[in-house]
Amino acid sequence: MTDTTGTTLDLGAQTKALAQLVAGVGDDQLADPTPCPEYAVRHLLGHLAGLSAAFRDAARKDLGTTTDTSPGSALPDLAPGWRGELPEVLDELAGAWRDPAAWTGMTRAGGVDLPGEIAGLVAVDELVIHGWDLARATGQSYHPDPAALRACHAFLAASADDPQRDAIFGPIVTLDADAPLLDRAVGLSGRDPAWTGKP
Repeated sequence: MTDTTGTTLDLGAQTKALAQLVAGVGDDQLADPTPCPEYAVRHLLGHLAGLSAAFRDAARKDLGTTTDTSPGSALPDLAPGWRGELPEVLDELAGAWRDPAAWTGMTRAGGVDLPGEIAGLVAVDELVIHGWDLARATGQSYHPDPAALRACHAFLAASADDPQRDAIFGPIVTLDADAPLLDRAVGLSGRDPAWTGKP
């Protein structure tokens, strides 16, 4: 994706925001629920590690195991060194998408071939929405990068009428037009912005 100046979107601010959330997760929170019904916090963190490696390699056009594996093929979990490795792979992800060539041509992620620009937008969506998931599950405040949030919302809004979207996202949670942009993006992703994890 390019902005009005013709430069590609830098994911660095968003990956840093996510890395700060990761640092704030307590060991006693790893089994807690998240807005992703099938994931506890540990599974969400494992998913973030996997998708970050996949989209890093998708940007590099380094296709293989990381880019070919469907995210639904197994329940993700944490590697032993996750506290150091996850921030590192997030940083590598941002670096890979700083190359303008990442946004061009074809690549692959999750076993699906797609244009580089679309892969970049999917990466942005994953980083923004799963950042909200992690923050909400662990009781942390969340301030996504404004440019990444705008791109995420635009990406989700563009697919709102696509009949195939429910295979990826849950049913849209409709909010007032004056609701915060993050809440509207979360609603478009099929999540309830009021989620607390409490029965």
